[in-house]
Amino acid sequence: METPLVSIITPSFNSEKFIAETIQSVQNQTYKNWELIIVDDCSSDATVSIVTKMALLDNRIQLFQSKKNLGTGIARNTAVTKCKGKYISFLDADDLWKSQKLERQIDFLKTNNLPFTFSFYDCINEEGKSLNRTVEAPRNLSYRQLFFCNYVGNLTGIYDVDYFGKIAISSIRKRQDWMLWLTILKKIKTAQPIPESLAFYRIRENSISASKLDLLKHNFAVYRTFHGFNTIVSILCMAGFLFTQLIIKRLCIKKIKASI
Repeated sequence: METPLVSIITPSFNSEKFIAETIQSVQNQTYKNWELIIVDDCSSDATVSIVTKMALLDNRIQLFQSKKNLGTGIARNTAVTKCKGKYISFLDADDLWKSQKLERQIDFLKTNNLPFTFSFYDCINEEGKSLNRTVEAPRNLSYRQLFFCNYVGNLTGIYDVDYFGKIAISSIRKRQDWMLWLTILKKIKTAQPIPESLAFYRIRENSISASKLDLLKHNFAVYRTFHGFNTIVSILCMAGFLFTQLIIKRLCIKKIKASI
Protein backbone atom coordinates (compact mmCIF):
# COMPACT_ATOMS: atom_id res chain seq x y z
CA MET A 1 0.00 0.00 0.00
CA GLU A 2 1.27 3.48 -0.87
CA THR A 3 2.12 5.45 2.26
CA PRO A 4 1.93 9.21 1.62
CA LEU A 5 3.35 11.57 4.22
CA VAL A 6 0.97 12.65 7.01
CA SER A 7 1.66 15.96 8.76
CA ILE A 8 0.54 16.04 12.39
CA ILE A 9 -0.05 19.44 14.00
CA THR A 10 0.42 19.74 17.77
CA PRO A 11 0.31 23.12 19.54
CA SER A 12 1.79 23.04 23.04
CA PHE A 13 1.72 25.30 26.07
CA ASN A 14 2.96 24.23 29.51
CA SER A 15 2.33 20.60 28.59
CA GLU A 16 5.23 18.96 30.43
CA LYS A 17 2.91 16.54 32.22
CA PHE A 18 1.50 15.03 29.01
CA ILE A 19 3.63 15.88 25.96
CA ALA A 20 5.97 12.87 26.12
CA GLU A 21 3.05 10.42 26.22
CA THR A 22 1.36 12.28 23.37
CA ILE A 23 4.49 12.04 21.22
CA GLN A 24 4.91 8.37 22.10
CA SER A 25 1.37 7.67 20.90
CA VAL A 26 2.44 9.05 17.51
CA GLN A 27 5.68 7.07 17.51
CA ASN A 28 3.66 3.92 18.25
CA GLN A 29 1.61 4.31 15.06
CA THR A 30 1.58 1.31 12.75
CA TYR A 31 1.66 3.88 9.94
CA LYS A 32 5.23 5.19 9.95
CA ASN A 33 5.38 7.89 7.27
CA TRP A 34 4.53 10.96 9.31
CA GLU A 35 6.01 14.23 10.49
CA LEU A 36 5.04 15.70 13.86
CA ILE A 37 5.11 19.49 13.87
CA ILE A 38 4.99 20.91 17.39
CA VAL A 39 4.61 24.66 17.82
CA ASP A 40 5.24 25.71 21.40
CA ASP A 41 3.30 28.81 22.44
CA CYS A 42 5.95 30.24 24.80
CA SER A 43 5.79 27.60 27.55
CA SER A 44 7.33 28.44 30.94
CA ASP A 45 7.73 24.81 32.07
CA ALA A 46 9.83 21.90 30.78
CA THR A 47 7.76 21.30 27.62
CA VAL A 48 10.42 22.56 25.20
CA SER A 49 13.17 20.58 26.93
CA ILE A 50 11.16 17.35 26.73
CA VAL A 51 10.27 17.83 23.06
CA THR A 52 13.83 18.81 22.17
CA LYS A 53 15.23 15.62 23.68
CA MET A 54 12.68 13.45 21.89
CA ALA A 55 13.27 15.25 18.58
CA LEU A 56 17.00 14.53 18.80
CA LEU A 57 16.15 10.82 18.79
CA ASP A 58 13.50 10.98 16.04
CA ASN A 59 13.98 13.29 13.06
CA ARG A 60 10.29 13.06 12.19
CA ILE A 61 9.61 15.40 15.13
CA GLN A 62 10.02 19.14 14.49
CA LEU A 63 9.81 21.85 17.15
CA PHE A 64 9.07 25.52 16.50
CA GLN A 65 8.86 28.08 19.29
CA SER A 66 6.80 31.27 19.55
CA LYS A 67 8.47 34.22 21.25
CA LYS A 68 5.15 35.36 22.68
CA ASN A 69 2.03 33.53 23.84
CA LEU A 70 -0.27 34.11 20.86
CA GLY A 71 -2.88 31.38 21.31
CA THR A 72 -3.62 27.95 19.91
CA GLY A 73 -5.04 29.25 16.63
CA ILE A 74 -1.86 31.06 15.63
CA ALA A 75 0.27 28.11 16.79
CA ARG A 76 -1.76 25.73 14.61
CA ASN A 77 -1.60 28.10 11.65
CA THR A 78 2.17 28.38 12.02
CA ALA A 79 2.31 24.58 11.89
CA VAL A 80 0.14 24.49 8.76
CA THR A 81 2.71 26.60 6.91
CA LYS A 82 5.42 24.06 7.84
CA CYS A 83 3.51 20.97 6.72
CA LYS A 84 4.87 18.93 3.82
CA GLY A 85 2.43 16.03 3.89
CA LYS A 86 -0.35 15.03 1.53
CA TYR A 87 -2.57 14.79 4.61
CA ILE A 88 -2.86 17.13 7.59
CA SER A 89 -4.08 15.82 10.95
CA PHE A 90 -4.34 17.26 14.44
CA LEU A 91 -3.39 16.12 17.93
CA ASP A 92 -3.36 18.36 20.99
CA ALA A 93 -0.49 18.09 23.46
CA ASP A 94 -2.49 16.25 26.12
CA ASP A 95 -4.43 13.80 23.93
CA LEU A 96 -3.45 10.36 22.63
CA TRP A 97 -3.87 8.24 19.53
CA LYS A 98 -4.50 4.52 19.38
CA SER A 99 -1.74 2.72 17.50
CA GLN A 100 -3.73 2.05 14.29
CA LYS A 101 -5.26 5.52 14.05
CA LEU A 102 -3.37 6.76 11.00
CA GLU A 103 -3.31 3.41 9.22
CA ARG A 104 -7.08 2.98 9.57
CA GLN A 105 -7.80 6.54 8.44
CA ILE A 106 -5.52 6.54 5.40
CA ASP A 107 -6.98 3.22 4.29
CA PHE A 108 -10.52 4.56 4.82
CA LEU A 109 -9.80 7.71 2.80
CA LYS A 110 -8.31 5.73 -0.09
CA THR A 111 -10.90 2.95 -0.12
CA ASN A 112 -13.82 5.39 -0.15
CA ASN A 113 -12.11 8.07 -2.27
CA LEU A 114 -12.67 10.72 0.41
CA PRO A 115 -10.77 13.98 1.04
CA PHE A 116 -11.66 14.18 4.75
CA THR A 117 -12.59 11.93 7.62
CA PHE A 118 -12.60 11.69 11.39
CA SER A 119 -13.44 9.05 13.99
CA PHE A 120 -15.01 8.37 17.35
CA TYR A 121 -12.88 8.78 20.47
CA ASP A 122 -12.76 7.62 24.09
CA CYS A 123 -12.59 9.94 27.10
CA ILE A 124 -9.91 9.69 29.78
CA ASN A 125 -9.27 11.73 32.90
CA GLU A 126 -6.24 13.82 33.75
CA GLU A 127 -4.37 10.75 35.00
CA GLY A 128 -5.08 8.84 31.80
CA LYS A 129 -7.71 6.51 33.26
CA SER A 130 -10.75 5.59 31.21
CA LEU A 131 -13.98 7.47 31.92
CA ASN A 132 -15.82 4.56 30.28
CA ARG A 133 -17.41 6.52 27.50
CA THR A 134 -16.96 6.89 23.76
CA VAL A 135 -18.08 9.97 21.84
CA GLU A 136 -19.60 9.01 18.50
CA ALA A 137 -20.86 11.13 15.60
CA PRO A 138 -23.49 11.00 12.83
CA ARG A 139 -22.52 8.46 10.15
CA ASN A 140 -23.12 11.01 7.39
CA LEU A 141 -22.35 14.35 8.97
CA SER A 142 -23.94 17.24 7.09
CA TYR A 143 -22.98 20.89 7.09
CA ARG A 144 -26.29 21.71 8.76
CA GLN A 145 -25.60 19.28 11.62
CA LEU A 146 -22.10 20.68 12.07
CA PHE A 147 -23.51 24.22 11.97
CA PHE A 148 -25.25 23.64 15.31
CA CYS A 149 -22.69 21.37 16.98
CA ASN A 150 -19.05 20.40 16.53
CA TYR A 151 -19.27 16.62 16.15
CA VAL A 152 -15.66 16.33 14.93
CA GLY A 153 -13.14 15.63 17.67
CA ASN A 154 -10.09 17.73 16.79
CA LEU A 155 -7.75 14.87 17.68
CA THR A 156 -9.38 12.70 15.00
CA GLY A 157 -9.74 14.98 11.96
CA ILE A 158 -7.57 14.49 8.86
CA TYR A 159 -7.85 16.12 5.42
CA ASP A 160 -6.27 15.82 1.98
CA VAL A 161 -4.09 18.81 1.08
CA ASP A 162 -4.22 17.93 -2.63
CA TYR A 163 -8.00 18.39 -2.52
CA PHE A 164 -8.41 21.38 -0.19
CA GLY A 165 -5.01 23.03 -0.21
CA LYS A 166 -3.61 24.15 3.13
CA ILE A 167 -6.54 25.60 5.04
CA ALA A 168 -5.66 28.60 7.21
CA ILE A 169 -6.60 28.35 10.88
CA SER A 170 -8.41 31.25 12.56
CA SER A 171 -6.31 33.30 14.99
CA ILE A 172 -9.06 33.46 17.62
CA ARG A 173 -8.12 31.52 20.75
CA LYS A 174 -11.05 29.08 20.86
CA ARG A 175 -13.18 27.06 18.44
CA GLN A 176 -10.74 27.28 15.51
CA ASP A 177 -11.19 23.56 14.93
CA TRP A 178 -14.96 23.93 14.53
CA MET A 179 -14.45 26.69 11.96
CA LEU A 180 -11.95 24.50 10.10
CA TRP A 181 -14.44 21.61 9.84
CA LEU A 182 -17.18 24.04 8.77
CA THR A 183 -14.90 25.30 5.99
CA ILE A 184 -14.33 21.71 4.86
CA LEU A 185 -18.00 20.68 5.07
CA LYS A 186 -19.08 23.78 3.19
CA LYS A 187 -17.13 22.42 0.24
CA ILE A 188 -17.89 18.68 0.43
CA LYS A 189 -21.40 18.95 2.02
CA THR A 190 -21.18 15.71 4.04
CA ALA A 191 -18.43 13.79 5.85
CA GLN A 192 -18.14 10.17 6.92
CA PRO A 193 -16.45 9.17 10.16
CA ILE A 194 -14.73 5.85 10.69
CA PRO A 195 -17.31 4.26 13.03
CA GLU A 196 -14.81 3.25 15.69
CA SER A 197 -12.79 4.93 18.41
CA LEU A 198 -9.23 5.70 17.36
CA ALA A 199 -8.10 8.18 20.01
CA PHE A 200 -8.23 9.22 23.65
CA TYR A 201 -9.46 12.70 24.58
CA ARG A 202 -8.17 13.89 27.95
CA ILE A 203 -10.63 15.81 30.11
CA ARG A 204 -8.69 18.16 32.36
CA GLU A 205 -10.06 19.06 35.80
CA ASN A 206 -9.18 22.75 35.51
CA SER A 207 -11.05 23.07 32.21
CA ILE A 208 -14.44 21.58 33.12
CA SER A 209 -16.27 24.24 35.12
CA ALA A 210 -14.24 27.41 34.64
CA SER A 211 -14.74 27.61 30.90
CA LYS A 212 -18.42 26.89 30.31
CA LEU A 213 -19.40 30.57 30.14
CA ASP A 214 -16.31 31.37 28.08
CA LEU A 215 -17.14 28.56 25.65
CA LEU A 216 -20.61 30.02 25.14
CA LYS A 217 -18.97 33.36 24.33
CA HIS A 218 -16.60 31.72 21.89
CA ASN A 219 -19.42 29.76 20.23
CA PHE A 220 -21.39 32.99 19.87
CA ALA A 221 -18.30 34.58 18.28
CA VAL A 222 -18.28 31.83 15.64
CA TYR A 223 -21.75 32.85 14.51
CA ARG A 224 -20.92 36.55 14.65
CA THR A 225 -17.40 36.48 13.19
CA PHE A 226 -17.04 33.35 11.06
CA HIS A 227 -20.58 33.30 9.66
CA GLY A 228 -20.99 37.10 9.78
CA PHE A 229 -24.47 37.05 11.31
CA ASN A 230 -25.93 39.99 13.19
CA THR A 231 -26.58 39.79 16.94
CA ILE A 232 -30.20 38.64 16.71
CA VAL A 233 -29.49 35.88 14.20
CA SER A 234 -26.47 34.80 16.25
CA ILE A 235 -28.62 34.53 19.38
CA LEU A 236 -31.12 32.37 17.50
CA CYS A 237 -28.27 30.17 16.26
CA MET A 238 -27.00 29.85 19.82
CA ALA A 239 -30.43 28.60 20.89
CA GLY A 240 -30.15 25.88 18.27
CA PHE A 241 -26.59 25.16 19.37
CA LEU A 242 -27.59 24.76 23.02
CA PHE A 243 -30.49 22.44 22.16
CA THR A 244 -28.23 20.29 19.99
CA GLN A 245 -25.40 20.26 22.53
CA LEU A 246 -27.56 19.49 25.56
CA ILE A 247 -30.08 17.11 23.99
CA ILE A 248 -29.01 15.61 20.67
CA LYS A 249 -25.25 15.28 21.15
CA ARG A 250 -25.78 13.46 24.45
CA LEU A 251 -27.15 10.57 22.38
CA CYS A 252 -23.68 10.26 20.81
CA ILE A 253 -22.02 9.46 24.15
CA LYS A 254 -21.89 5.72 24.73
CA LYS A 255 -20.84 3.93 27.89
CA ILE A 256 -18.00 1.43 27.46
CA LYS A 257 -15.67 -0.76 29.44
CA ALA A 258 -12.23 0.23 28.24
CA SER A 259 -8.71 0.98 29.35
CA ILE A 260 -5.58 2.24 27.66
